[in-house]
Amino acid sequence: MSNTNRYTITAALPYANGPLHIGHMAGVYVPSDIFARYLRRKGKDVAFIGGSDEHGIPITIRAKNEGVTPQDIVDKYHENIKNTLESFGVTFDVYSRTTSAKHREVAQDFFKTLYQNSKFTEEVTEQYYDEEAKEFLADRYIRGECPKCGNPDAYGDQCEKCGSTLSPEELINPRSALSGNTPIKRETKNWYLPLDQYQDFLKDWILLGHKEDWKSNVYGQVKSWLDDGLKPRAMTRDLNWGIPVPIDGTEGKVMYVWFDAPIGYISFTQEWAEKNGKDWKDYWQNPETKLVHFIGKDNIVFHCIVFPSMLKAHGEYILPDNVPANEFLNLEDDKISTSRNWAVWAHEYLEDFPNQQDTLRFVLTSNMPENKDNNFTWKDFQTKNNSELVGILGNFINRVMVLTHKYYDGIIPTKTSSFDEVLQIKEYAKRIGEHIEHYEFRAALHEYMNLARLGNQFLQAQEPWKKANDPEAVKNIMYAANQIAVALAQLAEPFLPFSSTKMLDMMKVELKNWDDLIATDEWIESGHQLGETTLIFNKIEDESIQIQLDKLNHSKTKNSMTNPNAEPQKEMISFDDFQKMDLRVGTILEAKKVEKADKLFELKVDTGLDVRTIVSGIAEHFTLEEIVGKQATVLVNLAPRKIRGIESNGMLLFADKADGKLTFVHPEEKTPNGVQIG
Repeated sequence: MSNTNRYTITAALPYANGPLHIGHMAGVYVPSDIFARYLRRKGKDVAFIGGSDEHGIPITIRAKNEGVTPQDIVDKYHENIKNTLESFGVTFDVYSRTTSAKHREVAQDFFKTLYQNSKFTEEVTEQYYDEEAKEFLADRYIRGECPKCGNPDAYGDQCEKCGSTLSPEELINPRSALSGNTPIKRETKNWYLPLDQYQDFLKDWILLGHKEDWKSNVYGQVKSWLDDGLKPRAMTRDLNWGIPVPIDGTEGKVMYVWFDAPIGYISFTQEWAEKNGKDWKDYWQNPETKLVHFIGKDNIVFHCIVFPSMLKAHGEYILPDNVPANEFLNLEDDKISTSRNWAVWAHEYLEDFPNQQDTLRFVLTSNMPENKDNNFTWKDFQTKNNSELVGILGNFINRVMVLTHKYYDGIIPTKTSSFDEVLQIKEYAKRIGEHIEHYEFRAALHEYMNLARLGNQFLQAQEPWKKANDPEAVKNIMYAANQIAVALAQLAEPFLPFSSTKMLDMMKVELKNWDDLIATDEWIESGHQLGETTLIFNKIEDESIQIQLDKLNHSKTKNSMTNPNAEPQKEMISFDDFQKMDLRVGTILEAKKVEKADKLFELKVDTGLDVRTIVSGIAEHFTLEEIVGKQATVLVNLAPRKIRGIESNGMLLFADKADGKLTFVHPEEKTPNGVQIG
């Protein structure tokens, strides 16, 4: 690591249109938190910046689907996301939102600076317009047939069935998602950032300056974009949700979400600095500060091309030192999909596995998709917890604590000689730190667990429980074992912060500076009194894992259904069971409401066998007038039962419609009462 003392660390702003899933956690928030925690332990001046991205089409689409305002949506999910991240121990110095007054002020000021310095170009283009809704249509508001696979419901920017990237012009028979009408083309003026003018700058800065220190997946994607040649990109949109363009004559236009969102990193830093008596410019305009963006691979172009071009155009800002983007995390060998509910939602994990945040942090770090897509499975989650956290790390800590209390009442003994294993602690701490500094979090965690393995191997080889006749040897062994145990408690903090705190509290030890751990020869002193022994990790049973697999299987079943809103199939019955049901055509002769029962009608039904009384809970769906004279399917051999004091002799069959209302199940044509069905 360089001698740089100040770091600005940003984590991609999650869209506030839904909760976080494990892909978000593994891709961005766990690695960025590990990095920030480690730097603080090194004594660095760190500003760890996060917040919710609350503008953009996905939010307006969700609001429309739920019949609420975009502000309702972002208010709901901002709190959900913020609470989830806090619960997982992600240590943002500030977590704000792009609908704040401060952010609007900073974003508009940034835009005006570029506008006044002639950094934008104005272009008039034809875009799709919905005449009924009186709105220009963003790509996601245009639907049509995919030209690649024939999917009749593809979006104007992507077909979710075949995965093809599209433009609205490519759709066959495009229609507005607002009204369903065919949109027209209408001229509109927008402001563009001429990215082609920054092509040479980006080539020099990235392709020449960062070939060796940036990840190959990031470097390769940027090179591909630059090799294809950059084109101007619109920085304004014709929408009614977003930050208004602060220029006269631009009513009805807002900033492009990818212009507004990354400026959030700056506005959130200003908000934090004002509250904490700091100068925000130190973190964004001082060339001695290192700026690091943690993102997923789908955001590489915006953080490595668009945002740096904006910063360069402004002229007063530092550029990112690194953009360690991760690839995607799959779930049970399938791509995570929020629309298919194929995901492990982070807030639901906290409900199902309370106080086990570190288990998920551990598994996500060990499976982190640093250079290629990786996979999460619940069986692997269980194995890693039970075999590694419980069986290796927890087992070693517990054995050391129990033996020290047994032999010395929890007091660290005095040593008379040393072991090589204790000397290796420094090397492990160095290697762990070096891996973190190079954004190799999986390797760093692997080294950490190797130290835990070393501790177990040391105890097993020395067998202090067999050396009662050599008390000096036992003292040296237990002194050394405690050194390794305390080192593990200290070094766990970036990866397993909750467990680190539990271990340190149990040992009555304070968290120390990382470099001090490397400089010292003693991690816990002779004569130190340990606290009471408690278990750090708990085994996860098969039943808990099966619950999670059942959730996913339920999603898989729903996704395979032709009507995902249909109720799941009930348990199988035999043909003999079916034959016992006597279904007949009947006609409702009379109907009246059941007293003090808003949902119940008392019906007189001619079944062809007789005229009988049936009580039916359909009062919320029909009026008395519209059901009298209706033919219906009647289950006539259902055992009688009393409902509100009325004996009901049978059941009418209905089907649920998409709007939640009921519809009669009956023959298409008038049929004699009593005709059997089936």
